[in-house]
Amino acid sequence: MKTIHKIQLVVACSLSVLVHAQKQTSYKVLKGDRPEPNVILLLTDDLGWQDVKVYDIDEPSPYETPNIDAFAKNGVQFWQAYSPAPTCAPSRCAIMSGTHPARAQKTHVVGGGAPTVYANKNTQRIMDPWYSGRMPENEMTLARVLQQKGYKTGHSGKWHMAINHFAFPQPTDQGFDISTADRGATSPQKPNRLTDFATIKASDPFRLDENGFPYHQNSEDALTFLKENKQDPFFLYYATFLVHAPIHTRSKALLEKYCKKLGVPYPTDPNHWDVKGQNNPYYCAMVEMLDYYVGKVFNYLETTDDPRWPGHKLSENTYIIFTSDNGGMENAHGDVITDNYPLDKGKINAKEGGTRVPLLIAGPGIKKGISSDVVVNGLDFYPTILSLLAIDTPTDKHLDGDDLSTLLLKDPTDSKLVLDKNGKERNTMMWHFPHASYQSTLRVGDYKFIRNYDYKNNPKTPEFELYKLYSTKNGEVKREDIEEAKNLATSDPKRTKEMNTKLTSMLTEMKASYPSYNPFYKEDLEHKETVPTVLSQSKKKNQVTFTYKENGAKVVRANLIYTTNGGHRYEEWFKTDATINSNFTVTVTLPKGTTHYLINLIDEHNFLVSYPEMATIKELKSKKEQYSKYALKNK
Repeated sequence: MKTIHKIQLVVACSLSVLVHAQKQTSYKVLKGDRPEPNVILLLTDDLGWQDVKVYDIDEPSPYETPNIDAFAKNGVQFWQAYSPAPTCAPSRCAIMSGTHPARAQKTHVVGGGAPTVYANKNTQRIMDPWYSGRMPENEMTLARVLQQKGYKTGHSGKWHMAINHFAFPQPTDQGFDISTADRGATSPQKPNRLTDFATIKASDPFRLDENGFPYHQNSEDALTFLKENKQDPFFLYYATFLVHAPIHTRSKALLEKYCKKLGVPYPTDPNHWDVKGQNNPYYCAMVEMLDYYVGKVFNYLETTDDPRWPGHKLSENTYIIFTSDNGGMENAHGDVITDNYPLDKGKINAKEGGTRVPLLIAGPGIKKGISSDVVVNGLDFYPTILSLLAIDTPTDKHLDGDDLSTLLLKDPTDSKLVLDKNGKERNTMMWHFPHASYQSTLRVGDYKFIRNYDYKNNPKTPEFELYKLYSTKNGEVKREDIEEAKNLATSDPKRTKEMNTKLTSMLTEMKASYPSYNPFYKEDLEHKETVPTVLSQSKKKNQVTFTYKENGAKVVRANLIYTTNGGHRYEEWFKTDATINSNFTVTVTLPKGTTHYLINLIDEHNFLVSYPEMATIKELKSKKEQYSKYALKNK
């Protein structure tokens, strides 16, 4: 047995050395007279796994994506690729920072608010934890690393890595030399989506081009960056606004085309589309528009001479990653948008439909026309890009993803070439989404485990779910239950327990935040009557003391929630721990600059009590109020 362990150790060490050597030499081996490679990260918005034609399985998709399909043949198509989160902002922050959403406390869109229920305190059982509104302003982003290594860094399109699209910090605060954010043809049509179509008039800002597609500033900005910066090594983060809501198209011809193709009548009600499946002609048109605009970027790279490498095209020295920030959005704003079937659910849910995404990677040295079942994640982009460019990871920078460069350059189908932090084959991936669907999920090999937080007094939702997505034998991957339809949690209790324990360990290491129960919920909820009561608060200089009463449940955690810009347009709230004392008091020192604050007490049964009590998010929005109106003011 000792001999076997010794052999395993030698193999693991050899693989670790191989990957380190690959990182140091991959670019050099390819180089010859090749200059530093360029990088384009093309991140689409809400594009589902089944929204790209080349990913068709089961029922064929009506969406036409010829440019993306052609690009897939130039590199590797990953069939088991995932976003870091089932919503936009946490995935974007994770990709750019390399930090898992749970570790970053950036687990959903917007953020930076005080914990409260969304709409109705009497009917909402569970509430979101505090979560950050943005990446830290001093984050060592992928863009900042490349900028410091002499790359020209550009962002075009959506940002949404702050509390608001245009709140601090913006791309130029996070390592980008150039940033443009024009919505282009995705700007809402007025007065509705059955009007205001693009024309051929010279004065039309969305004038139709020779192929009948509207002028799209987002795409043109990306092309402009390439044209103006191709003389330097460049990193372009092209973040499309397509295919996010509002679901509409400025091309009337495309709308008519897909109505005919789908066999549905031309819409007369601009506010709703309720035909189930992939039968929304507006969305079909949007997907084809996306394909057309990214196709212009692919075409530019393939037809433009590389000024730094005479005799070669830009495409020969550019790594391109094409993917989506989360799974497809199936329903929103009165519309059936798309259908992720056979995957279950969609955006805003951590099941497969919300996190599995298309992923295509091409570039120098990467094999072409390869389909891969290796499980990968957007968190892997940061270490992979640095490795492909032979750039060391910044000192003290923790990366939660793993390096895919050896996989890409040697054999994209061999999962043994993706190593975890211990130098072993990676077989584990975790998601944490304490919002909306209230789930944490874990993928280990072929199995997917789901922990549901909103299961108490909720007969529709089990505490645990376990699914066998695939059967893998001798390197062959066979589809088993990607629909997540056969819950094995009861029939396989040992695996369920093991995966639950592993999930807890990973979340604990990342210091993840969890949802809490709402003490105002009017229906039955165990231990609701034992929640603590805050009696008073006092302040001496910057030291605040809260007095509370226990009503049967012990207080196990106390958090100060505070803001330094109360009343500002982009009011933003932060969290820090408070000290629980033996005399039923909680003490905390207000951070410098605090303008408003409140305390959250969480008891042993995971009920959250806020003092002062906060209004619901819906009330705040309808009254155009801010949290600071209800909080304590630091005078």
